[in-house]
Amino acid sequence: MGSSLSKSKAANTRRQSSFVRHSSTTTAAAAATTAAPAKLAQTDDSVKRAEKKRGTFTAAIDQGTTSSRFLIFDGSGMPKASHQVEFEQLYPHSGWIEHDPYELLKSVNLCIERAAEQFQEKGYCLEDIKAIGITNQRETTIVWDTETGQPLHNAIVWPDTRTSRLVHELRKREGADKLPELCGLPLSTYPSSVKLLWMLRHVPAVAAAHKAGRLSFGTVDTWLLYNLTGGVGKGRYVTDPSNASRTMFCNIRTLEYDDFLLDWFGVRGVNLPEIVPSSDPDAYGVLAEGALKGTRIAGCLGDQSAALVGQCAFSPGMAKNTYGTGCFLLYNTGHEPVISKNGLLTTVGYAFKGQKPVYALEGSIAVAGSAVKFLRDNLGMIKHSHEIGELASNVPDSGGVVFVTAFSGLFAPYWIDDALGTIFGMTQFTTKNHIARATIEAICFQTRAILDAMERDSGTALHALCVDGGMSNSDVCLEIDRPQMRETTALGAAIAAGFAVDVWKEFDELKGINRNDRSTFWPKTTEASREKLYTNWQRAVERSKGWLNNDRVDDDGE
Repeated sequence: MGSSLSKSKAANTRRQSSFVRHSSTTTAAAAATTAAPAKLAQTDDSVKRAEKKRGTFTAAIDQGTTSSRFLIFDGSGMPKASHQVEFEQLYPHSGWIEHDPYELLKSVNLCIERAAEQFQEKGYCLEDIKAIGITNQRETTIVWDTETGQPLHNAIVWPDTRTSRLVHELRKREGADKLPELCGLPLSTYPSSVKLLWMLRHVPAVAAAHKAGRLSFGTVDTWLLYNLTGGVGKGRYVTDPSNASRTMFCNIRTLEYDDFLLDWFGVRGVNLPEIVPSSDPDAYGVLAEGALKGTRIAGCLGDQSAALVGQCAFSPGMAKNTYGTGCFLLYNTGHEPVISKNGLLTTVGYAFKGQKPVYALEGSIAVAGSAVKFLRDNLGMIKHSHEIGELASNVPDSGGVVFVTAFSGLFAPYWIDDALGTIFGMTQFTTKNHIARATIEAICFQTRAILDAMERDSGTALHALCVDGGMSNSDVCLEIDRPQMRETTALGAAIAAGFAVDVWKEFDELKGINRNDRSTFWPKTTEASREKLYTNWQRAVERSKGWLNNDRVDDDGE
């Protein structure tokens, strides 16, 4: 193993106790700020400060699959300023999805600047932002030259399926059956490991950097942290356990890189980021430039773990479901990992400094909001995403139409790599209203399958489910508990940062966070009708298998 990886292992050994050692009281450093806009300028600084709205605030970078955001929250968890920027989705071949790493960074920096301006314009002080948290799309893989900091390939995004043939090859390799027990994840096109392995095989610049010992690997959190804190020679090269647990390189119990896993995937010599607690006052550094230069970054969580924290699901048995580009259901299992026997993933919920890690069972659905985008952009059935609910509510049912939205295969609990999107049951009676309803029902049926698997793994039925994400705005989707303020992923990252700098010290202090005006939904159909529809869904899933041809141009090279 390369020296850089050895250093990372040594750092992890020193770091291991930080997950369980009680942290000392920490006061956030005062942040350097840019000059206020001209219309807020005052000749007397004391008068200016007296007129401003003072308080304690935390902020969050929310780097998602289709857009980046920056939000500033008050102590009650309500956003006071925010900005969002969409960025280009790159589709070089069917099934391939990429992002430009610099576009991700550019979008985040722009969001920070615009939200900071908005915050000041509302009369608040930038210096009252005590800490920033980061939450990010998970598994998406970025590699760069350690010496120059230059990316060596576009980011390969989490639902990308170019590794399908590679995954089939790896499943036949000796030791493949040991992987879920070690890292919590089965082999699929989903995790970072197979994306990195694909680049090592097919991108000459990546292979050359690996041979020269200057290949740096990271998920999106690592790439952002490295650049936001100074880049080459200065930036922090770290990740947190909730992101590291999605790479297949991290032991799910020790939260350290595992020798067997590194050897099995053949990634010795790749530079890997140090794994540090999800909430830590010192591990992540400070912003190196911009309006919030000097502001401490104190929290980091993968997006689904951040939503778990943002929903305050801190007790075993609590669960959340995020209806975003994909759909991700996390069920808190407490301080010990539960290895699923029913097609679910074992993941890290969060690991705050001074506390034992909290684990979760996860059910991942690859296509949720992206199916609505497909109806909008590819088929032209709607002009705006929010219209999907109106279309679906125009009919009492789907008219027998079943839409298996397997654009990236099927994730949990099925793990069918060779399924493709298929529509069954169409007749001359079928309208776009029926297809819209079938699209929403596909998400609901997959959620049902995950909940059934969770009940079998945990031995406990789930009685309430907290939700967030863009698709949770659709009442047609829901039989659950929905908060009025649905930016819970960003809120979770802000909470992690706030805990690190003593904005909050105990989870009990968060009982009132985002609890007002919540909506609870109950089933409006009979159990018999639901079972009939679900049986049809299961038949459709079986018939969607085997459509992907692994001989096509999806993993043979550029």
